[in-house]
Parts: sequence; structure tokens; C-alpha cells
Amino acid sequence: MVELQKGMRLMNPFVFSCIIPHGGEIVPELSGKDPSRMEKTRENAKRLGSAMKEAQPDAIIVLTPHGTRINGQFSIADCERMAGYEEENGNRYEMERKVDRVLAAELTMEAQKAGLPAASINFGTSEGPLSNLQLDWGAVVPLRFMPDVPIVVITPSRQVSLEDHLKFGEVIRKAAEASTRRIGLVASCDWSHTHDDSGPYGYDPAAEPMDEEIVQLIKDNELEKMIDFDPERVE
Repeated sequence: MVELQKGMRLMNPFVFSCIIPHGGEIVPELSGKDPSRMEKTRENAKRLGSAMKEAQPDAIIVLTPHGTRINGQFSIADCERMAGYEEENGNRYEMERKVDRVLAAELTMEAQKAGLPAASINFGTSEGPLSNLQLDWGAVVPLRFMPDVPIVVITPSRQVSLEDHLKFGEVIRKAAEASTRRIGLVASCDWSHTHDDSGPYGYDPAAEPMDEEIVQLIKDNELEKMIDFDPERVE
């Protein structure tokens, strides 16, 4: 869980940005009988949420791998609102957020102008209460700690090249720079899932060194070097 950027508006188009995981037990309402198990992560999520609130964003862009997917394209939610839930330990946490449709349209337009495979998505009706897409757990968990402001949820595709992911990041920056609103950014992700034989994904010896390498790239401010990772090693 990492605070990426915070600084003067003239130097940085985002008022605050961070990387944060999305395990359900991070949410206090879903911590169950052993809240200490995720206490450190939960406290860091609260810290990041406090920093985002202090930055006073008008809208938050959320990058999540688990949203509504379009094969081979970046999916940008452009609906009236989004609602979803997460369940853990017999409990349920629900959430609803308004969407910043102006920002969503700007992001879609900039991506398409850059020649990137991107499309905005909606559901039901063009506007009104039926214009509502599901909010996935990759968004619900981090947004539990963030201020209640309009959002834009973006879901990338594993079928899009990593080079195009970098270009899409440039598009997000350009749209934020052009916006008159204060924009926050949340990158929701978990890293390797294979750290424990008793866990749902089992154990793989590649998990720990890869996670350590990613942490070091974050510390060195060289995240773009991840595009050089061997796809077989990632798999």
C-alpha cells in the first residue's frame, strides 16, 4: 500500500494518488472475529484515505482489475451511478457512488485520440436511476476509506499490451491536467497471490521475489520497468 504522489497542483495534475490492495477483510465492517489479522493493512488504508480527504479531490479515478471488462479494450464506466458490495466472514458491506461523467467522457475521448483501444460503458438507460453499473470489490474496498466524491472506474484488459497501458497512463495524466477539477487517483491491486499453501491460490516460489522486486521499483519510482517482466514468470 503506497502513497505515490502528493504536491503542488502546478507540478502534479493529481492532488493525491496511491496504490492500495482490495482484500475484503481490510474493510472494518468485514473484519470478522480476528480483526488483528488485517490490522496493519487496514490502518494504512485509513492513513491513505485521510490523506486523500485532506487533498480535497472533486473526483477520484479508480483503476481496478475486477470491474466490467471489455476484451482487448480499456473499459471506462460512464453511467449515472455505480453500486456494489463485498462479503466476508458472514457480513456484507454495500456502497453507492455517483460518476463524474464529464471526466469519463474526457478520458474516453483522449484515449481514442491517442489511438488506444478504449470505450465508455453504460447500462440500462443513458441517464437516470437505471443508468447503474456494478461496483466491483476492487473499487468497493479502497473507496471505503476515501471521501464520498464522484468517481470514474477504469478496468484495463490483460489483452492490451503493457506498452499501451503506459500510454493510457499518459492519457489519464493529460485529462487530469486539462480538467478544472481536483482529481485523485486510486490504483487498486493485489500482487502475487501464491504465498501460502493453505491459501486459496496455493504456493509458488516465484511470488516472494517478484513482490519484493515490485516494491523496490515503487521505492525507486521506476514502475514502468515492470513492462520488462517475463510474461511466463508473471503467470
